[in-house]
Amino acid sequence: MRVVRYGKEHKLETRRRIVETAGRRFKRDGIDGSGVATLMKDAGLTNGAFYAHFESKEELVAAAVSEQLREQREWLDAIAPGRAGVEQMVREYLSPEHRDNPEGGCPSAALLDEITRCADPTKQAYTDSVLAFIDDIAARLAPHDPLSARTTVLSVYAMMVGTLQLSRALADRRLADDLLKQGNRNALTLLDTLPEH
Repeated sequence: MRVVRYGKEHKLETRRRIVETAGRRFKRDGIDGSGVATLMKDAGLTNGAFYAHFESKEELVAAAVSEQLREQREWLDAIAPGRAGVEQMVREYLSPEHRDNPEGGCPSAALLDEITRCADPTKQAYTDSVLAFIDDIAARLAPHDPLSARTTVLSVYAMMVGTLQLSRALADRRLADDLLKQGNRNALTLLDTLPEH
């Protein structure tokens, strides 16, 4: 029997595929609702391959959430600069399209309640990643002193996450849409409280 050895590139690509497919599955079915066997099947791999890349499901959760938030930062980088880009981000975040696509959307809105029950290393990975995203937004709004805007931006983000979660949970679609529209207005009003820089 010949043993096939894969190079470092193959291992990195396989890990990336596991993290990417797990991120989508977690957002769709929840962390608790996504077993390792299902995650590996989604990635087209065997259960045994999981442990070549991760010591535990918790480690995969931390990696997937961090990757999802890194992708949010890339999305932010790709839109208009300054305040105009932040307003665009708010509108896209609090849109029916985002609400109706949790699998392709924000990990905070899809997983926040489960992340609170994760172990400290996962919470730390989430904290580091979400603050990097928040700091990117703050830097657009207060380029000379981003830290002065951090708490306000974090509050706006929290309001947006909660608005999206509630909109997803409401059975009344018209009310859910109205909530998103009001959430947009609320977020932009709160951002208006930031001092001009």
